Amino acid sequence: MVRGINVLLVGIVLFMGSPVFSQVNTSVFGTVTDELGEPLIGASVFLEGTQMGAQTDFDGKYEISEVPPGSYNLIASYLGFKTQTKYNIIVRSKGTPAYNFELETASEQLEEVVVSNENTISRPRETPLSTQTLSAVEIATYPGSNNDVVQVAQTLPGVSPSIGGFRNDLIIRGGAPNETVYYLDGMEIPNINHFSTQGSAGGPVGMINVSFIENVTLSTSAFNSRYDNPLSGVLQFEQRKGNSRKFAGNFRVSASEAALTLEGPLFKKEGEESKTTFLASVRRSYLQFLFQAIGLPFRPDYWDYQFKINHELDAYNTISLTGLGSIDDFSVNAPEEFDPEQQAQLDQAPFIQQRTNAIGVSWRNRFKNGKGYMLTTLSNNFLVNEFTRYQDPETETGVLFNNDATEAETKLRYEFTRFFGDWKLSSGANVQYSDYSNVTVDRVNQAQFDTEIDFVKYGLFANLTRSFINDKLDLSFGFRMDDDTFTQNESLLSTFSPRISASYEFAPEWNLNASVGRYFKIPPYTILGFRNNQDELINQNVDYTRSDHVVLGVQHYFSPSSSISLEGFYKRYSDYPVSVRDSVSLANKGGGFEVLGSEPIETVGKGRSYGAELSFQQKLTNNFYGILSYTWFYSEFTGFDSKQYLPSVWDSRHLLSFVGGYKFGRNWEFSARYRFAGRTPFVPTDLDATLENYPEIVLDYSRLGEEKLDIFSQLDIRLDKKWNLRNFAFDVFIEIQNVLAQDIPSPPEYGLNRDPSGMIIEPQSLVEIQNGGGQLIPSLGIVIDF
Repeated sequence: MVRGINVLLVGIVLFMGSPVFSQVNTSVFGTVTDELGEPLIGASVFLEGTQMGAQTDFDGKYEISEVPPGSYNLIASYLGFKTQTKYNIIVRSKGTPAYNFELETASEQLEEVVVSNENTISRPRETPLSTQTLSAVEIATYPGSNNDVVQVAQTLPGVSPSIGGFRNDLIIRGGAPNETVYYLDGMEIPNINHFSTQGSAGGPVGMINVSFIENVTLSTSAFNSRYDNPLSGVLQFEQRKGNSRKFAGNFRVSASEAALTLEGPLFKKEGEESKTTFLASVRRSYLQFLFQAIGLPFRPDYWDYQFKINHELDAYNTISLTGLGSIDDFSVNAPEEFDPEQQAQLDQAPFIQQRTNAIGVSWRNRFKNGKGYMLTTLSNNFLVNEFTRYQDPETETGVLFNNDATEAETKLRYEFTRFFGDWKLSSGANVQYSDYSNVTVDRVNQAQFDTEIDFVKYGLFANLTRSFINDKLDLSFGFRMDDDTFTQNESLLSTFSPRISASYEFAPEWNLNASVGRYFKIPPYTILGFRNNQDELINQNVDYTRSDHVVLGVQHYFSPSSSISLEGFYKRYSDYPVSVRDSVSLANKGGGFEVLGSEPIETVGKGRSYGAELSFQQKLTNNFYGILSYTWFYSEFTGFDSKQYLPSVWDSRHLLSFVGGYKFGRNWEFSARYRFAGRTPFVPTDLDATLENYPEIVLDYSRLGEEKLDIFSQLDIRLDKKWNLRNFAFDVFIEIQNVLAQDIPSPPEYGLNRDPSGMIIEPQSLVEIQNGGGQLIPSLGIVIDF
């Protein structure tokens, strides 16, 4: 099957190289508004390096006609506003999205329009540092990511690759994978990965369709006060609107999946743009067929779906409906021929059945007095997760561990932004109803319980921002408070979390940035709902985990499109959950296929992560773009002894990453991604306990820090070629992961000692399984826009 797909794709490439496919010109269009959404009439929009441009009409709309397909930088400017550039936009014969601008007011009212890209690589005044934003184009061409938005985020500064390099865990500046929160158009999405780790967030494959994305922003500190529960990161996905002019779509097929995306207007009148648009997609995995074809015992099977409907009620009110969901089934099947590594994988692999769904409706109202706007979001999300390990996976008998859980949340979020002269005030509140149930059977730890809890969580926030000294000094003050009706030790005042950030332009093209903040996170439902064998909720007296951040940085702009920054950071944790069973901080768990937190814990742990980060960013200039970063850090946590800090399993000390590309003529593009992580501690296997409980692998947390993995080093490359035809646009890409064929470090794996035919040798004993080593992984894909 794989060979047939590759032959088909190669045939398409050769066929489209023939002269019958002539390129056609198209148009670039969109809107230009101010920060509130008020249309800017007469704004100038043009393609950098060309004579092509246009001005906005009465509704703030523009259209540049007869544009040859290709890559451009698009610039918008308007009297009294800061000029803004959208870098590396892709213009296609079909499928070019709207490129919309939201311009910020300049401090001085200029007497004429000055086309300047000064400080184009900018960051919000509330989060002036530790923030990176990527466009949909940059995400779609990242090598090694397979159009997976979360995998792309793993390449950003300060983010460690997951152990083994194949999961989507966001391990930020030495923090645990469950310390990041995710927002889609302002709606919190607890689960954004297929086969996600309950109680944490990571998984092997992301669910977000890159075709929906306007941009993605990762904040690794200085979090805006509107976001609750972040300790190490906030990942925000901003979705675009569907095409308001005509029906369009794309079909994408790659090494592991196929996806269909459709968009267009609803209730459209002849000759007008529709006020109602839709954007919808469905994606299907065929990994299960590929794994079967090459003889692997795993059968990962998933679907996902995503949609957005947007309706403009009038010039001041917009309503949008957003949805995202998945159906996952992870099972195993015995290989036809015995192989020690595959047999161990078969013995130890879990069976995972998951369903997730998140749906929300948002109402955005722009105040008619022109002083601000409000956003109200009502959403619901759920996770249904059945996670099972069997004594005999082939026959699915002998349950060792079973977790049958449902998490459901209904949330109402309200926030408003109001301008008072030069001051910007953002404030709001959120209330959430949580319902959690779980039936657990744990033979290894002799635990069995049936639990059901429900409670209300609520919070409020405010943030005040202003610029001083002709926009040279930006100051932002904020706070938030959270509480719930379940935990016994917290109140709104006890979770008071102030934060302040500042940015000062002390010399031309030089900025000094700083932030100080306190952040809180409620423990996951797996902790809150755990019961002992006496049916007691023994974790109800837990505290919220606290993290205090101090960050200081300097940033220099070499040009409007390139900058370099150096940041020093310190994170201090308190009230971190510590496992009573293993006497180790839960910060060292959650990065594998498991259920995190379903055990007795005490919130007595401490932690600290500190270091420095150097980052260089080059937006598209002279056909080149890229991000290069190096992070040096320490990550340490305590158990019950609050004075004994031990290196965490994320403490690699050194992170180096590069991602970039070069655009050649005739729509050819080459891109590369390199990731390096230093030697990382791991938890050794307790061989005696594992032999007694096999196939359950029992780790010896008392030896954490004694041994380290080898370095992680991986280079991925990608080559794209685009064709633009009258009715279709094609992008064919060849991708090679792990070009250097480096061994991917992972802890030693063990299986039962067997003879060449696969029969267990008595008396039973464990042997270390030898992995196949580093493999070069080529793949081919195609995207068709129509």
